[in-house]
Amino acid sequence: MTEGKDLAPERVADMHSRGEVELVDVRGQEEHEAGHVAGSRHLPLARLTEEAGSLDPDRAVVFYCRTGQRSAMAREAATASGREAYAVAGGLEAWAAAGLPLEPEDGHVADRRPLPPA
Repeated sequence: MTEGKDLAPERVADMHSRGEVELVDVRGQEEHEAGHVAGSRHLPLARLTEEAGSLDPDRAVVFYCRTGQRSAMAREAATASGREAYAVAGGLEAWAAAGLPLEPEDGHVADRRPLPPA
């Protein structure tokens, strides 16, 4: 595998089911609670730097968010620090569109709330 690439949701699902990668949801708490990939770890992007050392050093890491923007930032940061890192192409929206399952059973891809006005 080449470092720093986006991977198709179906490929990530296969790799995750075989335990080949650590799958990390970098979205906010409300987004994660609305729907997430079973067995993924929730680590919001804002906490990634301080908790990067807690990621499994023996497996590649695959980040996901709603559409892929935040996960691309996480992937770039992890790759820059020497990790084998990827992002789910198209994010959780692409995952759901591919018919891949979400938790809880009625899980869905939450809209990202815009930042409050300054």
